Amino acid sequence: MSYYKDLRDHIKALEAKGKLVRVQREINKDTELHPLVRWQFRGLPAEQRKAFLFENVVDVKGNKYGMPVLVAALAASKEVYAIGMMCDTDKIMEKWSEAQLHPIEPEIVKDGPVHEEVHMGEKLLEHGGLGEFPIPISTPGFDNAPYLTAPCWVSKDPETGVTNVGAYRAMIKSPTRTGILARYPQHLGLHWRKCKEMQKPLPAAIIIGSSPNIGYVASTKVPYDIPEYSVAGGIAGAPVQLVKCKTVDLEVPATAEIVIEGEFPTDFVEREGPFGEAPGYMAAKKTNPYFNVTCITHRRDAIFNSWISQMPPSESTVLRALGNEAAHFHFLKHSLSIPGLKDVAFHEESGSYQLCVISLKKIDTTQVWRALHGVAAYTSTHAKLVIVVDDDIDPHDIDSVMWAIIYRMQADIDVRVLPRVRHAALDPSAAPSEETLDRAPTATMLIDATRKWPFPPLSLPKKEFMERAKEIWEELGLPALKPKVPWFGYSLGDWSEEDAEEADLALKGEHYETGEKLARQRVSSKGQPV
Repeated sequence: MSYYKDLRDHIKALEAKGKLVRVQREINKDTELHPLVRWQFRGLPAEQRKAFLFENVVDVKGNKYGMPVLVAALAASKEVYAIGMMCDTDKIMEKWSEAQLHPIEPEIVKDGPVHEEVHMGEKLLEHGGLGEFPIPISTPGFDNAPYLTAPCWVSKDPETGVTNVGAYRAMIKSPTRTGILARYPQHLGLHWRKCKEMQKPLPAAIIIGSSPNIGYVASTKVPYDIPEYSVAGGIAGAPVQLVKCKTVDLEVPATAEIVIEGEFPTDFVEREGPFGEAPGYMAAKKTNPYFNVTCITHRRDAIFNSWISQMPPSESTVLRALGNEAAHFHFLKHSLSIPGLKDVAFHEESGSYQLCVISLKKIDTTQVWRALHGVAAYTSTHAKLVIVVDDDIDPHDIDSVMWAIIYRMQADIDVRVLPRVRHAALDPSAAPSEETLDRAPTATMLIDATRKWPFPPLSLPKKEFMERAKEIWEELGLPALKPKVPWFGYSLGDWSEEDAEEADLALKGEHYETGEKLARQRVSSKGQPV
């Protein structure tokens, strides 16, 4: 089956799999739209979350929009993400790795649906400029404007010409001007800094609404010198078809819903924010570049796409978690050749940035610390806490991870703290809100939470007894179980043949034999630490 050619194909797949909610009643984009979707992240288990398509949208001034708004279509849950990747949930990391190992170069085509309507020059404001689009307010009561939350920004390194596609929020400041949060070392921020040194503006374009592979690569930290369009082609198994922009020297997907072209001046900056961000706090006001719109193109019946972020969990934390996990797994396995690597987890509680857990089949301590320092050194890592656990621990389950930290780690030998050199990623604990982001590095803590010697067995029934009990549970019609690792007991090396024999006797009802043996082995209590 071929990959989705556009957002519409993706919507059809979501609906066919029961993962789309169509809302036909009138919804206010400024006060009701994001709060409604927010409830599924605050009040439903992940498997029940869906994408929402709002078909009757108005704003606080009573304006009606003929354009529907799609929210949470890329990553309402891991299941929704897998639909976008066209694979099973347990194959997401493998598909990401294959896409990076086997990228496919994009191809340029002459025209595409994204150019069905073109507003430029005198016609730029004919339909209101950016005001044509039903851009929601993400955090009503705190955000100071509607923001583009799903913009896939396209820019090129002015020296090498390598294209980057990155997801960075954009404050709506006028019908022809937006802000952006993409400072150094974000890739677009690097491009802007180079253009500033050259004393020239940075051309850019915003993609809104495309086949899901574009959103996935834009929201994942692909290494700087690897073009995201090629990785997106690797996900799709076919080249991404691109058209030339009308006013800037850039290329955008031919089947995108909306494209906004323009440039960033580099001689001036202006204030942007505050805005509700992924760590779960309002991000402070910052001085950032601004973007002047030169052209807007879109399909005649365009669909506006929005991502929901702010307090974790959210669509953006699912997006980042799965993308970061795949990128870091690929790096550890193929660049550092870490043996025994099993899994990598980025936890949504940390905005899918700050807490990384690696599970591996331990060979020695060197292997563990290579993995820990490898993640800390990875160019796109913001992690302030990196943990390695044994392969019997589920790195995605915080309860399982905390159990390993408490009972397999000693702080004086298994913890290292690296100096404050990493970017804080909107972490309010790194500096007061008035501090600029580039002055707010954060320290990184590395924890070896693996076993250092043989341990006693887990104090859970063996697997066969738990499996039999599960059969009885289901026969009784009790609520569906979601087993947490570990859910059965097993030996971790410190268990003698005598211990095993006594346990077997108990299962045969012959435990009195053990009692008799212990009676024969009695010793004087004198001098015993009882």
